Amino acid sequence: MRRTTLAACGVAAALATTLAVAPAAFAQETGTVYVVHGIPDTPVDVYVDGTRALDDFQPGTSAGPVDLPAGSREVAVFPADAADGSGEPLLSATADLPAGGNVTLVAHLTEGGDPTVTPFVNDVSSVPAGQARLVVRHTAAAPAVDVLAGGSPVVSGLTNPDQEALEVPAGTVSASVAAAGTTEPVIGPADLDLAEGTATFVHAIGSLEAGNLDLVVVTVDGLHSAPSGVPSGAPSGSPYEPGAPAWMLLLGVGGLAAVTVGAARVAAARR
Repeated sequence: MRRTTLAACGVAAALATTLAVAPAAFAQETGTVYVVHGIPDTPVDVYVDGTRALDDFQPGTSAGPVDLPAGSREVAVFPADAADGSGEPLLSATADLPAGGNVTLVAHLTEGGDPTVTPFVNDVSSVPAGQARLVVRHTAAAPAVDVLAGGSPVVSGLTNPDQEALEVPAGTVSASVAAAGTTEPVIGPADLDLAEGTATFVHAIGSLEAGNLDLVVVTVDGLHSAPSGVPSGAPSGSPYEPGAPAWMLLLGVGGLAAVTVGAARVAAARR
């Protein structure tokens, strides 16, 4: 299987520029957002509050971090280069982003292969000296999986769309993903550089049936446990508790007001 090395590719700057027009009243009330595109063969344009934020966003890539105004954000995903975001979106959601939150929005396939959006809370709390945080997320069209390090399982029975976090000694880890209860990789092995004081978020994406499983990796640094350290991926004094449910923190009382999936159109776009 191929290994994808990720970069923001300049889309974070475009996203930040788009959101610079937000009312000044919200300038100090922001949350930090990353976006992962895990739907194969479907380049998209992403609109935030009716304005195009990501143009021709490619599968297997990520964008962020970007500080968005706290509050209700309307997100819509259209086929790449759709005229001014007109017509029916492939995916749409209304999310309530709390001040100080740090989340990743992942567009991906369900276990059954349908496109969806899942928000994950990013644990950017401090990491003990000499350690790194590894978070594995199952966002692929595949049954339960085991995550192997050096050929031995470290996470067992992970199902879509769940995640599991580990704190491990800093260093390079040879990681792979296998069907639950087996050791034959369906993704990898791939070398993960887990530097001290970082959190590495690994997203399994794609489809087992289609043979295009892959990894999208997002790393947040600056999480050293020294008192003076401030996580680069989140504002100082973030009010949430690491590990709290994504639905509580990202979506608030209003919840995910709508996630509308044009499954047939997405399937057609992937062909």
